Amino acid sequence: MNKTFKNAEEAIKDIQDSDTIMLGGFGLCGIPENSINALVKSGVKNLTCISNNAGVDDFGLGLLLQSKQIRKMMSSYVGENAEFERQLLAGELEVDLIPQGTLVTRIQMAGMGIPAFFTRAGIGTEVAVGKEIRNFNGKDYLMELALHAKFALVKAWKGDTMGNLVFRKTTRNYSTSMAKAADITIAEVEHLVQPGELDPDQIHVAGVYVHRIFQGENYIKRIEKITVQNN
Repeated sequence: MNKTFKNAEEAIKDIQDSDTIMLGGFGLCGIPENSINALVKSGVKNLTCISNNAGVDDFGLGLLLQSKQIRKMMSSYVGENAEFERQLLAGELEVDLIPQGTLVTRIQMAGMGIPAFFTRAGIGTEVAVGKEIRNFNGKDYLMELALHAKFALVKAWKGDTMGNLVFRKTTRNYSTSMAKAADITIAEVEHLVQPGELDPDQIHVAGVYVHRIFQGENYIKRIEKITVQNN
């Protein structure tokens, strides 16, 4: 089955107001740049975004925050975005801060069809408020629910027209799990190839999980924070 779309605008055109979206990548590494830009142009609003972080002020999810298209963020690390902080403190943005391991495991569980799991992370903190706690072998564990989304937006290095994806290094973080945890997975790739051109042993996400794919363009590949020193 050919799952290719012409561009990001076509691939995301049925994302609607108030949808829940997962966005892959780690920091600014491997984020779906084209899809995010298309969402900004679409004007869709009141989104719930599930992502490891919230981008920076002028790039990535920071662009959707600037245009106030996000109603709720479900994230782990959000320390590089001043607009995120402003909206949170002003009561303009709903935020669910989730321990990083818990966040990725909740996503993984959704992809595996497991509804919930128990973890020590969050015990004795605000994270545990209102959640079920059970004792195993003398220790308390917090029950966390699997985390689904209507759409997952991921970026891969290579993909074929059947949706098989190959990632490079850190770009695999979150994306491989998110691709399996949504009703509709949309993948943008740097190189779109024909079936049979990818080494089967190198495929990280099988095409069965991917519903739409397109070749992206004009990738900036920003560095989140540059640290240098004088020699």
